Amino acid sequence: MNLKKTWTKKWGKSEIITKENSTCKKVEMDMLRLADGDTKSYREENKEYALVILGGICTVMGEGFSFADAGKRKNVFDGPATCVYIPANTPFSVTAKGEAMIAVAKSPSTKAGTPAIIRPEDVVIKNLGMPGWEREAHFILDERVDAELLYIGEAFVQGGQWSSYPPHKHDDDNMPIEAETEEIYYYEFDKPQGFGIQKVYTREGDIDETYTVRCGDFVEIPRGYHPFHVAPGYTNYYLWIMAGKDRGFYMTTDDEHKWLNNR
Repeated sequence: MNLKKTWTKKWGKSEIITKENSTCKKVEMDMLRLADGDTKSYREENKEYALVILGGICTVMGEGFSFADAGKRKNVFDGPATCVYIPANTPFSVTAKGEAMIAVAKSPSTKAGTPAIIRPEDVVIKNLGMPGWEREAHFILDERVDAELLYIGEAFVQGGQWSSYPPHKHDDDNMPIEAETEEIYYYEFDKPQGFGIQKVYTREGDIDETYTVRCGDFVEIPRGYHPFHVAPGYTNYYLWIMAGKDRGFYMTTDDEHKWLNNR
């Protein structure tokens, strides 16, 4: 089983995670790197979209709506994100103003809705964790937007720290304690040689994967626990994309490590 994929940051549209090449069934990922004036259009049926602008400026538009000059940051370390949500069966196009890099998450949906933009000032920022596993979490496409499956944010982790720790999972439909939710991580580091270690494992042992991740890498989390560690000396950014009918942080901690929550 290989849950890791890599985006080479080539120009144009790259289909990184698809239903054909992934263990995930509720979420797919495209990555866009567009030069000034370049346009990409989407017209896939029965899918909702979230466009997280990693860096640069773009215009997202379709029939009856236009989000012009969306995006404020130069790169992922330059402040909170801008995100555009597009509901199911709503064709749209993306046009870059200067160079732009955009993560495009898409999930199965038939839910009608209204396109929405989440601006940097709308992002909810929280400091989570304890010494050893601290991170700055940015909640972007959350309960405030009436999406069907997608729930998205970003995290910033300092070198030597863990995230998604103590190890948690969200793959059992046992609400309100735990939701059945798939997840994908996308990673960047403040230096090109930066790296981290991503683990994905299940209690049953049928999944037990460990990956070295660098800039441009993805790891799919179809189920199981998924702790992540950043190498000392580097600052990490990761985009987390969750997809499930119960949107939110409904998860359980690995029994062997629950004691850490009570330190």
